[in-house]
Amino acid sequence: MTESQEGSAGPLSDRTAWARSLQTPLREFLRTETGGAVVLLAATIAALVWANVSVSSYEAFWGTQASLRAGRHALSMDLRTWINSGLMTLFFFVVGLEARREFDMGELRERRRLALPLAAGIGGMVVPVAIYLAINAGGPALHGWGTAMSTDTAFALGVLTLVGKRFPGRLHAYLLTVTVVDDLVALLVIATVYSEDVKAGPLLIAVGLLGVTLLVRAAGVSRIAVYAVLGAAAWLALNSSGVEPIVVGLAMGLLTYAYPAARTDLERASEVFRLFREQPTPELARSARTGVAAAISPNERLQQLYHPWTSYVIVPLFALANAGIPVSAGFLRHAFTSPVTLGIVAGYVIGKPVGILGLSWLVAVVSRGRLRPPVGWAAVGGGGAIAGIGFTAALLIATLAFTGDRLAEAKVGILSAALLATVLTWLVVRVTALLPARPRVVALLGTAQTVIDLAAPVDPERDHVRGPHRAPVTVVEYGDFECPYCGQAEPVIRELLAGQGDVRYVWRHLPLTDVHPQAHLAAQAAEAAAAQDAFWEMHDLLFRHQDALQAKDLVRYAGELGLDLARFRDDMRRSAGSARIAEDVDSADLSGVSGTPTFFVNGRRHHGAYDLENLQHAVRIARKLAAIRA
Repeated sequence: MTESQEGSAGPLSDRTAWARSLQTPLREFLRTETGGAVVLLAATIAALVWANVSVSSYEAFWGTQASLRAGRHALSMDLRTWINSGLMTLFFFVVGLEARREFDMGELRERRRLALPLAAGIGGMVVPVAIYLAINAGGPALHGWGTAMSTDTAFALGVLTLVGKRFPGRLHAYLLTVTVVDDLVALLVIATVYSEDVKAGPLLIAVGLLGVTLLVRAAGVSRIAVYAVLGAAAWLALNSSGVEPIVVGLAMGLLTYAYPAARTDLERASEVFRLFREQPTPELARSARTGVAAAISPNERLQQLYHPWTSYVIVPLFALANAGIPVSAGFLRHAFTSPVTLGIVAGYVIGKPVGILGLSWLVAVVSRGRLRPPVGWAAVGGGGAIAGIGFTAALLIATLAFTGDRLAEAKVGILSAALLATVLTWLVVRVTALLPARPRVVALLGTAQTVIDLAAPVDPERDHVRGPHRAPVTVVEYGDFECPYCGQAEPVIRELLAGQGDVRYVWRHLPLTDVHPQAHLAAQAAEAAAAQDAFWEMHDLLFRHQDALQAKDLVRYAGELGLDLARFRDDMRRSAGSARIAEDVDSADLSGVSGTPTFFVNGRRHHGAYDLENLQHAVRIARKLAAIRA
């Protein structure tokens, strides 16, 4: 479930629907990219068919002039330019949002880990450019070197999800951070190398507007409309200056904070919604909407708004407008002997995997293993191979660097490289699958230490632990006895513990009293039972009777368990377990937990559904990693 759904009242009748709803931003990102890759492929095929049926109508349509007018001022461009320079700004905005989220909440929040993807990203650009320059040395197409450098992050991740299902999920995050580096550099190259007749005045205005954006952000202004106006003004200024204005999109995305929903913000949202429920007035409705929205970071809100549009509409439109080339046997024979086509194909298909894999290995060697990829070397090689898909960014630079036949040759090279990169990635998957079990696990998962999300390590002397105390896999749940989702997760945990006997389960309290009024009392009852060595018996009873957690019910359950009722009542009256519960709540806040249930597997937060299949998969990965390190 997303954090906006966590802790909501009312169990879902269908566990499958419940499990599918428990998604996180990265899972949603990858799911959107998978569908987007299919739509993008369809748009590319449509462009090729259209251009080969009637190239004149294809070019005439996308060359149609369209204008925006406001009084005496007008902005006029053809449809292709509106897409390439206008709509694609939103695409790079989403790329910037995801990069910022990874920097704030992902692997790169440990800043020392930035060195590795930074080096791999630079290697993944320098080597392809060097190959292109070597093939085109002394030729008239030398200036088109930028066409061979940048990965299409969205398309590459989408295709990787389709052909690289055996690769670990962390490869997607690593590849994302690597390719964002070349996205950023590619836009800087576009803004400097491929911009002509730059006018200093509008350029200074654009830089000034971005500076104002930084000041507004520093002042704590949170209204998205303010940033939209500043971004649009900066776009217009850059467009007037002669610099490709899409760089504004990436800059604004990188400036947009990402952070987990804080428990205090969620409680405030619950309070304003409760006021609206009691008095449903327009003013309170507006306050409720504002309170709920404020609990989620602007980064995630904007991704949810724009990411489907960029994946399913904007990028396919870009492909439809730019991928169309008339193809004939004679043209293909000429293209595949052209230095432009060969330079692009060799740069992407050979240069990308060599650059990414080679620089990742070099950093690991130089750092003496302190900096290693979060996945195995076979997975890094597969990621390097799929990074050979340079579709969107490559086409964008090609339209700026070339015209006529050379542009057509560049498009053939870009499309061919994307196809060959996909095949090469599939081959890496198949070869890795042929390895014996243990080497295959190491090749896919690697031996690097992962980022630990759990702030307070498990202490068997203090924590409530179920299962072998020396188990290689530890599952920690922050839960609430009144939360219906925790209740639905409970039988899943039981099945998990009934597996191979190498999993221990830890319960920590996070009573969401703003939505579950009896949750804290139930947690106290569990602690009062723990004082008589009956925590787990009470835990199980509370989950079997989630709809009956009044004080009289809790005393009755204590009686059913044969506890000393006088002592139980005394502990409840004195709130003897409150300090223990408060410690759990504090550790939840330190770990960025704001809703229930939230799981950690060997200290790593579990992002995804809480059904048996997903939790078993997370446990299998943790078990393999533990075996490797042992």
